[in-house]
Amino acid sequence: MQGAELYDDPEFLAGYQELRRAKLGLNDELEIPALAALLPAASGLRVLDLGCGEGGLARRLADDGASDVLAVDASASMLANAVRHPRVRYLRADLACLDLQEEFDLVVSSLALHYVADFDGLVARIARRLTPGGSFVFSVEHPVITAPHSAGGFDSYADEGPRQRTWFATDVLKHHRTIATILTTLRRHGFSLTAVAEPQPTPAQARQYPHLAIHRDRPPLLLVAAEARR
Repeated sequence: MQGAELYDDPEFLAGYQELRRAKLGLNDELEIPALAALLPAASGLRVLDLGCGEGGLARRLADDGASDVLAVDASASMLANAVRHPRVRYLRADLACLDLQEEFDLVVSSLALHYVADFDGLVARIARRLTPGGSFVFSVEHPVITAPHSAGGFDSYADEGPRQRTWFATDVLKHHRTIATILTTLRRHGFSLTAVAEPQPTPAQARQYPHLAIHRDRPPLLLVAAEARR
């Protein structure tokens, strides 16, 4: 499963929502603060949020002063659960074919782009819609995590392409690409890199949240910030 098919599956959605409620994922302790550290000041910005899910990042950016946030997701179920905000617009659309006509000052994505097969095409479309000097900031599962063909392995890093995983008893389709491919794709479409981060839990976090301890061995996340050509 992938895209709307994945997050609209009742069994998967129930498992995912329980994971978030119980704070047993990577989001609260690692991904959210790491992404926030790379974001520019949101005040007055027009923002596009790709793969917004239930809209947590979109709402935080609006609360921080963004003038308008367009939050896009393929899942009707996720969007139905999104809390409304006067400066957040929600749009149901597949990132694989999304090509908006408006311009943005900031494009963000939280743990969604590893579901997209055509990363090159998406980056090209983002580059066309960002204002000169605008920012593209995103997080993905780290390529050392997406690389193995079987869960728990450490193989096949250079072998890019789709990977099937079982998550909440569901076959989930993700797309593995190397760090070099991700960064080179951005450069090819005119972006200048401004930051790259590989957050891992501190020893104190691993003690407090035992489910994070395994991520002391290899980084679970890759975050990138880039600036559009001026």
